Order: sequence, then structure tokens, then C-alpha cells
Amino acid sequence: MNSTRADTAPATASAILDDIDARPGSVTSLARTILGLYIRDLGGWIAIADFSALMAGLGVPEQSARTAVARLKVKGVLDPETRSGRSGYRLTPAAEAMYTRGDPRIYGFRQMTESDAWHLISFTIPESARPARHQLRRRLTSIGCGTVSPGLWICPHYLAPEATAIITALDLNDYVTTFRATDLTIPDTPRAAAARWWDLTTLATLHRSFLQNHHAITESGHLTDEQTFRLFVPLLDEWRTIPYLDPGLPDSMLPADWPGPASVRLFAEARNRCLEPSRRWVRSHTLS
Repeated sequence: MNSTRADTAPATASAILDDIDARPGSVTSLARTILGLYIRDLGGWIAIADFSALMAGLGVPEQSARTAVARLKVKGVLDPETRSGRSGYRLTPAAEAMYTRGDPRIYGFRQMTESDAWHLISFTIPESARPARHQLRRRLTSIGCGTVSPGLWICPHYLAPEATAIITALDLNDYVTTFRATDLTIPDTPRAAAARWWDLTTLATLHRSFLQNHHAITESGHLTDEQTFRLFVPLLDEWRTIPYLDPGLPDSMLPADWPGPASVRLFAEARNRCLEPSRRWVRSHTLS
């Protein structure tokens, strides 16, 4: 692999998972969430003043909101555009594609059955391509792949298209071999193997934190449309990384007290209760 190929590949691949790079809870991450959740619903454009007002509804100062927008411009998520004399921003085609890719993951959590196939990814990447190798491992982890050994990764077969997209974006197809497997022979138990291959402790912590931080949303009485906006944006912002990092392992590979199903139910209930009312409130407080 020549130096140009190795140096530019990670930058090329940044578009694949850029939607989960921002740290949940940060101002930039909240801005991303608002853009994907509401601005697409408005046609992909919003005035600067309206966007700042939405961020202010979450307690974000105007200057912090503008800083987040500037970062999203650099990332290629937003382009400036003036409409009817109002300064604003529109989502770029790349951002539209990014959000469209993310929707099935975020809104449709998948879990393997005991009979589903696995996708195995084997690679040997030369030292000259170390940056690309680092990016490959980072990206595979970010979509829920587990590590059987340093050069052998595993995930549910339904994640194969996402893994392939990452490998292709990094220009590493020449170094990667993949397999579809229906049977795994392991030296101990499925639960023990899963605990070695995935960081289940961290995943369980993410699920439990989500449950603790947002359980009240489904226990509250009547909520106004504005209240659903204030509650649902932080909830979705925290949730949206979980379906990426959690591959949806079968029950036989998970601890008996696995909190995943409870957090999946909580998100589904919150979405059913808050999504449309919050969009209605945003539409009534913006000019598209």
C-alpha cells in the first residue's frame, strides 16, 4: 500500500460513522440530534435564529449553539443558505445520507436469534498502513463488532453491509477476507465467549445509565408539546449511540440480568409518546 492510500483512507471513511462521533450530551451532539430529528422534517433548512431558539430550549447559550454550527459546517453536515432574506443553514447531501443510514439502527433495534448467521472478518494489514488499521478496528468496534483475536472480528451477519462499507471506504479490500458462519465451536460457553469478544460490562453500563436518566419520561402525566421536545432530544441523543455499539447478541450469549431489553422498551415508549408532539412544537416555532 502506498503512503497516499494509507494516509487518506481514514479521512475518507469518516463519513461512514460520523453520526456517532460526537460525544452524547455535548452541544455539538445535541445540535446533530436536532438536525436529524427535526430539520429534515422541515425540509432540510432552518434559519439561524430559529435554530438558536431551539438550542436555547435545551439550555444552550446562543454563542455555544453558533460554535456547534461552525463545527458542523467544517464536518460537512451544514452549508450556509439564505432564504427569503433570512440567513440559515441547510443539510448537505452527505448529511442527509448519513441520517438516512442511521435511522434503521436508531429506531429499529435488531437482536439475533439462535439460528442467525455470523459475519467473520479476517485481516492482515501491513505496518505501512498502520493508520488505516487503527481506523478499521475503531470503526468495526463502533458498529458492534467483537474481537475474537487481533486479526479476526465477528458480528451478526445483518451487520455485514455496514462492515463492508467501512472496509471499502478505508480502501482495505485487498487485505480483508470475510466469511458467513452458521456454527461456532468454542472452548467454554457462549456467555463466556461473548464476554471475551465484546465489552459487555461497558454496554450494560450504557443501558443502565440510559434507564436511570430517562425512566421518568414514561411515568410522567400529561406532557405539553414543548415538554416532549425538552425531554426527547436529550433522550434520543443518549440513546443513538447504544444501538451502534450493541450488536444485539442472542439471549444465550448474554447475562441473565442483561438490561438491554428494558432500555429498548423505554426508547420505544418514549418515541411513541414524544416524537410527533415534539415535531409539532418545532414546526409551530420555526419558519421553513
